[in-house]
Amino acid sequence: MRPEAVNPDLSRRNIQRVYGTHFTGGNKVTLLRDRESFSAIFDAARNAREFICLAFYIFRNDETGLELADILRKKASEGVAVYILYDHFGSLGTPLKFWRKLRESGIRIRASRPFKWSAPFRYFHRDHRKLIIVDGRYAFTGGLNIANEYSGYTRILKKLRKKRGWRDTGIFLEGPIAERLLDEFKKAWEIWKGGQIAFGGKAEPIEGGIPVLPIFASSARGRRRMRRLLHYSINRAQRSIFITTAYFTPSRRMLKILEDAVARGVEVILLLPGKSDVSAALYSARAYFSRLLKAGVAIYTYNGEILHAKTSVFDGLWSVIGSANLDFQSLRRNDEGNVGIVDEAFGKEMCTLFGEDLRNSERVELKTWQQRPFCEKAKEHFFALFRRRL
Repeated sequence: MRPEAVNPDLSRRNIQRVYGTHFTGGNKVTLLRDRESFSAIFDAARNAREFICLAFYIFRNDETGLELADILRKKASEGVAVYILYDHFGSLGTPLKFWRKLRESGIRIRASRPFKWSAPFRYFHRDHRKLIIVDGRYAFTGGLNIANEYSGYTRILKKLRKKRGWRDTGIFLEGPIAERLLDEFKKAWEIWKGGQIAFGGKAEPIEGGIPVLPIFASSARGRRRMRRLLHYSINRAQRSIFITTAYFTPSRRMLKILEDAVARGVEVILLLPGKSDVSAALYSARAYFSRLLKAGVAIYTYNGEILHAKTSVFDGLWSVIGSANLDFQSLRRNDEGNVGIVDEAFGKEMCTLFGEDLRNSERVELKTWQQRPFCEKAKEHFFALFRRRL
């Protein structure tokens, strides 16, 4: 990993021009890893005074979900307005009685993207966002869901244990950006027939705070803008591209621009899971390893727990953290939520975290990779046929 220099192509002005939305200045940003995210989320909810808005792909009724549910019920009893938006498909295993108990305590709940007989195949277009806004002053987004595998709870011989959860990354935000993210929640809430939300944000800019760009996609147009920004970031990087993604099924265009980046002298490193909760997606991703390795892209697979983070750092300056993976679902079908930050100090923090993850990973070497068993190659090519469905 090389030291970085400022790249004018990745300035806030140019990124705003490409994406078509402005940064919001004056924010405090805190990068969170694994359990730190849950501590930040639960503490912010406990300290809420006016309202809490949550949007999650998965919200389970396990120990993690029940702990958060208890906090939310308590806040609702204190007069805090609580809104929950969950993805119908992602939270399909959460029983109706769990939601009913929350509603009985005064919490407002809606399911996004429910099944419709008139459009059954659109049921697999998912609301994959992870977002919390508290009092219009604080916000959280990232890759995790409300479930035990993310927080580290597990049951061994019917006894509850705490272990290291899945490797994930989140970001806690304080400042005016919370109002922008609240607007995103309000739009989704209205779309899924929750009605209008009247309250707004009240955060004042923080002196010396960092500008943050919301990168939210909930329409075909929004996803095109997100892809355009991603392609621009890769194409304009001059020194390094560090990408961490839980699911990797690149398009032909994505493969080409990553190869082109290496050809012009950019250090390109992909950090991918060593194991996955979706085996088909893991094998599909590996079908592209040989081509990328031959082009000079460095690929690392994470050891230990499942890697679920979704982050990118370009030239150590321009960083993106959120819910979007580098796969067909995220870039073409899902509703996704990310934030972007152009800041050298924050970029350095992101690169440090990336370096720590690499030290817990194994580099894939082309010669060794080519010698893997035939049955592994067959699985990869088979599942790659279904990459647009994974």
